[in-house]
Parts: sequence; C-alpha cells; structure tokens
Amino acid sequence: MKLSRRTILLGAGSVPFALASARRDAFAQAAPTAQSADVPPILFVHGNGDYDALWMTTMWRMESNGIARDRMLAINFTDPNARSDDKVEQANRSSTEDQRRELAAAIAELKRRTGAARVALVGSSRGGYAIRNVIKNGGAGDVSHAVLCGTPNHGVFATDDQPNNEFNGRGVFLRGLNEGESEVTPGTAFLTLRSDGMDKYAQADGRFIGKPGTPTGVTVEGPELKGATNLVLGALDHRETASHPRAFREIYKFIAGHEPARIAITPEQSVRLSGLVTGTPGGVSTNRPVAGATVDIFRVDHDTGERRGNAVHSAKTGADGHWGPAQVEPSWSLEFALASPDAPTTHIYRSPFPRSSDVVHLRAARPLGPADKDAGAVVIMSRPRGYLGLPRDVVLLDGKEPADVKPGVPTDPAATLRLPIGEVGRNIVAQFNEERIVARLWPAAENRIAIAELTY
Repeated sequence: MKLSRRTILLGAGSVPFALASARRDAFAQAAPTAQSADVPPILFVHGNGDYDALWMTTMWRMESNGIARDRMLAINFTDPNARSDDKVEQANRSSTEDQRRELAAAIAELKRRTGAARVALVGSSRGGYAIRNVIKNGGAGDVSHAVLCGTPNHGVFATDDQPNNEFNGRGVFLRGLNEGESEVTPGTAFLTLRSDGMDKYAQADGRFIGKPGTPTGVTVEGPELKGATNLVLGALDHRETASHPRAFREIYKFIAGHEPARIAITPEQSVRLSGLVTGTPGGVSTNRPVAGATVDIFRVDHDTGERRGNAVHSAKTGADGHWGPAQVEPSWSLEFALASPDAPTTHIYRSPFPRSSDVVHLRAARPLGPADKDAGAVVIMSRPRGYLGLPRDVVLLDGKEPADVKPGVPTDPAATLRLPIGEVGRNIVAQFNEERIVARLWPAAENRIAIAELTY
C-alpha cells in the first residue's frame, strides 16, 4: 500500500561492543504525556558506516512524548561498514550475517530488560537490511513493527555482476529478501519511509555512486516494499528519512497508533552526557572503543566560541572507550577537546544539548593530508544526521556557501575550510538553517583540527 504525503510534506565484530549503548544508566526523564507501557519497546538500528548516536534527536523526541528511556535501545554495530563481497572476510567490515547476529542479540537484551514479548525495530538505510534479515530468518515472533527509513530495499544498483555485494538489487542477499509475491514477512507490521527524489541512494543515474551516466537499475521508489505501508516524506535526503521531525512523526504514529503529542524536544533542567571514543583502524570507521584517549569538555561563549573557565569535565578512557558522565546545563554551548592516540587533537564544537544522552560519541578527525599542507587552520562543518543541501538549505561556513558542497540532490555530510596561518585564533561561524555553531580556529601546525558538529 502506497500513501503519498507530498501535498502536506513537500519541501525542503562482537556482541559486547554492539550493546555498548544498552547500558542501564538511563539519564533522561520522560515527559508525562503518554503511557510508555502502551507502546512496545523500540530498538533503533543505524546504517552503513554509522553509529547509534544517529538516533539521539529521535530518542529525545520519543522521551518528550512519554516514552521511557529504558524502553529504548540503539544498537552500535561493532563494524558498521559493509564488505565489498559479503562472502569474503574484510578487516573492520561486517557481513550481513554479522549484522543479523548482533541485532538478534540486541533484540533479546531489550526483551529481557523490559519483559516485553515483542519489540519494534526502526532502521536507517543498511540497518533496514539487518531488520529484514532478522525477521525473515526466525525473528518475526519477536518483532511487532518494522520501520525502514531510506533503506535501499531494491539495491543502490541492480546489475548481474557483483552477485555478493549486499547493495546489489540483483545480488544473492537482496533477491533472497525480496522473493515472493509479498516482500514482507507475515506477522510483523512494516512501514517504509522514502524521499521524493532527494535520496542519493535511490537514483536512476550512477553519478551519486561514482558512475556518472551509467544507469543504476533502481528508481526513487526503490525503498518501497510490496506488502508494506509505503510513505513519501517529501524532499528529505537519505539520512533525514530517519532523523527529520517529519520522519519522527510517522515512526511514532506507526508504532504508538496515534499522533505524537509534540514534535519539539522538551528540555530538561539538568543534563548528563556520556558516550564512547571510537576510532578508524586501517582508515575504516568502526564503533570499536579507543583506550587512552583524553576528553576535556569546556563551556564556550555562544557568540565567540571562547572557553568560559576551566574544563567542566575531564576523563581518560579505559579499555571500554567510555567517557562521562558529565553534568552540564541545557543552555550551554560546548567544546569537546579530544586527544586520541595517533590522531589529530580534535576540537568538537556543539550546540546546547536540551536533554541527557549516553550516545554522545567522539571520534578524532581524519589525519591532516596533502590538501592541508599549506593551511594554517582546518575547520570541518559536519552534519551526522543529514546532508548539506544546496539550494534546499541555508549552508554557510565563515559567511559563505562551502565550495565543496555540491548543489542538487544532497550528498555531502561535511564541508571543509582551510585558512591561512594569520587566521588562527579567531572564531568561525557554521550556519545550517536555524542551527548556528561558533568554533575557534586552531593551528594545524600543532596537529589540531576544529569540527563544528551539527545536532539537527
């Protein structure tokens, strides 16, 4: 069943690591607007190369609608990147079976914690593959609802070569999931959410996957499934089909059975933050913890990015990679100074956190490379929960649209600006629509990089 909402919405490894975010030190207090017990526990599943922090704002919105924090879990896959060939082992990358196994363990943990017979699963992109794989292969009795956000259910491409690439719509894995008249498993309610033409992984032309002019064999309707409720959310990008307020409304309504009481996030009076320091062994992003990293958190001025006093929290990670908890105020702009072994010292600037979270994960910036050799300072504007879209969005870095953000279908999660040595020490503004972050420029000669990390 296909229900288009264009009219109203159109517009701009190993199991212990995977369960790292399933700790019981639930920080946030739910707003008293709904009966949490009336809604099944919810397990959020991130996509390729991602992490559980993708779901931070979604969980805040759930809490603001009365869903208790301890009835939610966000999996952190050990090795979130897919293999080139699903059947061939590849360092720091996961197979479809690796993901199925880790997700099945997370489902069992959430059921054990809550005592629920069944849980709801919400997946972004590749996370939807793991959800479908679990349900199809014996897990349907454990899952009441499955919401797939931007999942390329018919592939990022569909060709007769690369049969063991899990993103190939004609490959072994997706043909197995899609076989039969219905593409969903009976007994579980399925919802798909997709973009109206702005998802870079649902395009007919291969230019978004590095093959311009080559037909992909898929269309904008690729995320839809026969037998599911299929919704079109408007001009959202690939990541926003999971993280945008529009997506939240549909996720909540499908699982809870009624409209959310509010879309906005309700602030807490006091905020506690915690998370992991993770790394990139062999140049591949993983969710494996990094030991021996130091984290210093500073309150900074909203308008200048300058530190206001000494660090409000300092920590050194152990083998589990955890830092925190840190107590902050919901009005504070923050700088996270991360010194991770064999990586640049990274100064991460963040907007105020309205609510507590234990998925504030930190990863050092990529090493300074040849493109940076003449730069006095390097600053990166990063949007983990979406892409930087031009002309769809207001995207300004130091008062200008970034030169490395391509117009049209949003494809870029970050923009980089390199400035001469004489600029070091001043502030720089990163503006994305209504979110504004002020960072300071640090000397590249000292192996330092600044990141303005957007929350929304």
